[in-house]
Amino acid sequence: MFQTFVETASPDQGPPRLTALREKLAEAGLDGFLIPRADAHQGEDVAPRDERLSWLTGFTGSAGWCVALRERAAVFVDGRYRVQVKAQVADVFEKVDWPETSLADWIGTVLDTGKLGFDPWLLSVDLHRALADKLPGLTLPPTDNLVDAIWPDQPAPPQGRVFAQPLDLAGEPHADKITRLAKDLSAQAAVITLPDSIAWLLNIRGSDIARTPVPHGFAVLHADATVTLYLDAAKLADLGDHLGPQVTTRAPEDFLTDLAALTGPVQIDPASCPVAVADALGDPKDGPDPCLLPKAIKNAAELDGTRAAHHRDALAMVRFLAWLDAQAPGTLTEIGVVKRLEEERRATNALRDISFETISGSGANGAIVHYRVTDNTDRPVGEGELLLVDSGGQYVDGTTDITRTIAIGTPGRDETQAFTRVLKGMIAVSRLRFPKGLAGRDIDPFARAALWEAGLDYGHGTGHGVGSYLSVHEGPQRIARTGTVPLEAGMILSNEPGFYREGAFGIRIENLIAVQSAPKLDGQTVPQMLEFETLTWVPIDTRLIDVTLLTEAERNWLNSYHKQVYETLAPHLDAATGQWLSGACSVI
Repeated sequence: MFQTFVETASPDQGPPRLTALREKLAEAGLDGFLIPRADAHQGEDVAPRDERLSWLTGFTGSAGWCVALRERAAVFVDGRYRVQVKAQVADVFEKVDWPETSLADWIGTVLDTGKLGFDPWLLSVDLHRALADKLPGLTLPPTDNLVDAIWPDQPAPPQGRVFAQPLDLAGEPHADKITRLAKDLSAQAAVITLPDSIAWLLNIRGSDIARTPVPHGFAVLHADATVTLYLDAAKLADLGDHLGPQVTTRAPEDFLTDLAALTGPVQIDPASCPVAVADALGDPKDGPDPCLLPKAIKNAAELDGTRAAHHRDALAMVRFLAWLDAQAPGTLTEIGVVKRLEEERRATNALRDISFETISGSGANGAIVHYRVTDNTDRPVGEGELLLVDSGGQYVDGTTDITRTIAIGTPGRDETQAFTRVLKGMIAVSRLRFPKGLAGRDIDPFARAALWEAGLDYGHGTGHGVGSYLSVHEGPQRIARTGTVPLEAGMILSNEPGFYREGAFGIRIENLIAVQSAPKLDGQTVPQMLEFETLTWVPIDTRLIDVTLLTEAERNWLNSYHKQVYETLAPHLDAATGQWLSGACSVI
């Protein structure tokens, strides 16, 4: 259930597995094969059975691609993983910065004609169309998965049990959700493949994926306000009569056959629908996943649950930080930090799981944005270093995600300068008032402005959506250059600017925030404005702040934040931890 320390795949495993894959390419008459980190449900998280990219290449990040050709092979990763991929992937694979270089652009430079095979369950309709448009000289034949053919001990598909999410936490009966969404359909039916969409729609949760409480299955929402759910009967054994008369269950083996028999326009979301589903329908209609936006806009019960989860999680974090501060530099390792933090969360007696693998990176490891400590990489947390800890919990009433960067001993000037600029960006977003209708790409520059002034930046988005006891990474909203969905009241996002100096240190400060309506100001001419409610109440390490870089308004915000942290948490802490918190929340 909790963090384990599994050795990263050795880089020398890549070449023999790539050789075996190329033998399969020759047998199939293909010139190349696409290997995404994806499964048939096109969610962010995958089960061990679907970790094909990791098994083939050694790369363990949560997003990426491999293109394996007869003579060349490349691994594509985004800004979060460019340090990590160098350490994990053998030189037989080229490392490509993605999305700056797209799959199609790279393929087009090395393969003008030929056959590029792919598993139709693992490629979205959108990406298939993009490849077909940009690579007209290639044919893209769907095929059986060639990695599966060479993976002798591939794990079995997950068979986790499904359970109901209580109505007092869901905030709306699933029958009402079905009826509400069906009224807005512009087709006779909509296919839903994303596991968290199905879980939200039916007020269920599952255990097919570690850290994310979702079941693997498919669903069809019909315009007559009924749902057909394709899920193994064994997974539903504990659900009783929860689903009710509006939901019919069918075996997953019937899914494609049933799709082919549907009449009238059937809607798919091309961003998440696999090619296999679109092919079964023949001529589907494009449209968004009908659950995406309603799921993102939390109701009052979901917001109240999230606040309660964050209060509980903050107490665990403060107990952890107080303990950490009492340890002498060099006496702890990164794994020891992770174990203690997870013990504090378990001690709440409310933790269902951690919400993702805890990131505990000291010194140079902190510069690896999504670093995962292993027995091979574990190192002492030494004097004068920064320790970056990014973690979260899954509670039945909410999902948390928090990052704190902590000074171990006395920090250097470069570290404090960079930390303060990151903090200025986090405060800028936290304080922001903005007109309704703006999207995440409009908010993102506020988080980066102080870094830009010093010629600095970071290679990841500023914020992602967060679910309600669901995925810690939830769309469609995000604060990033690519965030085009307008923000709406009820959405939960992370606010996490950072800075990373490869080989030296990493900095990230992260709170979760909820979009809410802003009070109207005297003389306001904008019809409606929004602002952010802070959900995370954990002190920020003031030892890393160069106060001379903060404006009066920024100091006031931080002092007010720390005052609220202390007043919120101190009554629930023992005397020693309360005393530590008082010091950590001192006025600057």
